Amino acid sequence: MTMQAPRETILSVDHVGMQFGGLVALSDLNFSVGEGEILSLIGPNGAGKTTAFNLMTGFLTPTKGEVKYRGVVLKGLKSHEIADLGLIRTFQRTSVFPRDTVFDNVLIGLHRQGKLGLFEALLGLPRARASERAQRERAAELVSWIGLEHRANDLAGSLSYGEQRLVGVALALAAQPKMLLLDEPVSGMNASETHTFVQLIRTIRDRGITILLVEHDMPMVMGVSDRIVVLNYGRIIAEGTPDEIRNNPAVIEAYLGQGAKQVAKPDARKAIPHA
Repeated sequence: MTMQAPRETILSVDHVGMQFGGLVALSDLNFSVGEGEILSLIGPNGAGKTTAFNLMTGFLTPTKGEVKYRGVVLKGLKSHEIADLGLIRTFQRTSVFPRDTVFDNVLIGLHRQGKLGLFEALLGLPRARASERAQRERAAELVSWIGLEHRANDLAGSLSYGEQRLVGVALALAAQPKMLLLDEPVSGMNASETHTFVQLIRTIRDRGITILLVEHDMPMVMGVSDRIVVLNYGRIIAEGTPDEIRNNPAVIEAYLGQGAKQVAKPDARKAIPHA
């Protein structure tokens, strides 16, 4: 049996805690994400997933401990400074420009990353024209990457919810992430849209982008993740491969407590569904 070489750690969450007044939202989180990995952060409702996600992307500052990305401590950095490091996030709610086409949505995202000065752009200097051509080519590439080239000229507001989530990912990819954090990306998607999204996640990873997911859809998580970290009541209760998590008694108990009544005691591991 061939042993996999250990992945280089690029994101580390070191003994992180978060307290809101007298409420302890997170307690002593300690885990890491390796280069090129798909890691999912899961847990029952109220487990602390969103708080942890916001800590990792600069929207909250931990009460204790620290989050580091490629050795850089993120505490004190603004969200745009974290994004400049290559750590890019999406949001639960879609964030497209509904009255612009799919292509123009992605082009707007690329323009936001542009380095041209205002006068260069206004005067249409050669460098500006070359940059515009390159950005249009890149926008077409990203639209194709997310599988929406057939809808490139449609208004984003006319797309289905799942398709709008894909456009949101294209906007994140326009920022040239080295690590992409996806906040409940398949929430509200139907089975076909979820399947398409899973294929996209794998393609993104295959192009060298590390991925961290916060997600409720257990079959999707089990099918796409290299490793899974499970939270419950603000603490990590399990960490491992999908098979290890699926059969972990603490995870089964946590999810049974959320109402998985169809599961019989003798075979409780079915509470954590297979992909």
